[in-house]
Amino acid sequence: MKSMHNKKKFSVLLILIVQLVFLCSCGTTSLVDKVWVFSQSHPEGFTLDVRTMTEPSEGIAVSYATTQNSHSRNQLGKVVRNALQQDGYVGGWYNSENGLYYFDSTKLFPENALKDAIQFGKENGQHSVFMLSSSTDIPLDGKVAEIVERGTILIGTTGDYRPLSFRAADGTYWGFGIEVAKEIAKRMGVGVEFKKTSWPTLTADVLAEPQKFDLAIGGITITDVRRETMLMSEGYLANGKTILCRASETDRYRSLADIDKPEVRVMVNPGGLNEKFANENLTHATIIVHPRNEEIPSLIAEGEADVMITEITEAPYYVQTDTRLAAPLLNTPFNHGEIGVLMQKGQEDLLRMVNATIRQMKSDGSLRKLHEKYGLVYEFATDTLSTLRSQIDEKWGIRRFPSL
Repeated sequence: MKSMHNKKKFSVLLILIVQLVFLCSCGTTSLVDKVWVFSQSHPEGFTLDVRTMTEPSEGIAVSYATTQNSHSRNQLGKVVRNALQQDGYVGGWYNSENGLYYFDSTKLFPENALKDAIQFGKENGQHSVFMLSSSTDIPLDGKVAEIVERGTILIGTTGDYRPLSFRAADGTYWGFGIEVAKEIAKRMGVGVEFKKTSWPTLTADVLAEPQKFDLAIGGITITDVRRETMLMSEGYLANGKTILCRASETDRYRSLADIDKPEVRVMVNPGGLNEKFANENLTHATIIVHPRNEEIPSLIAEGEADVMITEITEAPYYVQTDTRLAAPLLNTPFNHGEIGVLMQKGQEDLLRMVNATIRQMKSDGSLRKLHEKYGLVYEFATDTLSTLRSQIDEKWGIRRFPSL
């Protein structure tokens, strides 16, 4: 009797186990179907929390090696089961070359844990990791991974261009561009070290081998010439050529023609676009090249020269800090451009990371706040005159002429 009773208990237990396996299988199958249907409407790629069937908007997605190269509906089941045993995330994409959908069980790292994500990717035989918030693919053998491994990003900057990049007497750097550089470093999870460069040597320093720094920042205008041999980021600051002169002579300079006269002494720093602009547009004026850009405003005020060719990013600072100076053409710059980040070609992954940071700073408002902090023009609107007046006058209290 006892043996018969034990056999009955075993039979009931076996039936329960079979039913449980069946129910679980049905549940998983239903979930797999949902993921498959979802993938059909997201061929460009996705990361999905299969527990809630929602897409996370932030995080660094890294695939597990155990589900590598899984594709099609018949292999999706093992991917979903693995995901449920791990972190609950499945990544997928459609390969148009062979017509297959690929799936991976995925681990999601916080976006401030790039180093951990890269290490996990290497341990799992991956080629890259993916930052969700900016849709940025980061190769594990690229420049970004090299910087993360080093723990510090090296930033080249001139340190002579207030208020974008200036090196104080104690060796510390401050300015709008410096803060952007620190934000790039922060979003990569690394420290920052600034390296001195100069306008005459900027291109050579960027292209130097071995590299002197990873990228250059601070008042660098985006140009086609620079893009021919180097990489430049998207613009993060509106810019344009203007002048500084003595406040007592503001009525004297109302146009480029008023400056382009033999008796007008125009001072510029060497090697940059200011010198290039003066040589191309001021063929009659007397051009004086002075080696230190940050000294030129004071030399203008002291009468060593009459006009400084500068930028709308730089001129307001000196008008505010030295009452002997004026920028009478500030609201009508001679040209319009944008300032960006400069780096070597072959660092496209770093360029993507920098551009992603710039876009995020624009999106979350932090870039506009920096513009306001330093009294800089956020962007050129259709009504440029109105934009410049409202943004610059409010910060610096520039005096305008009724006729301008």
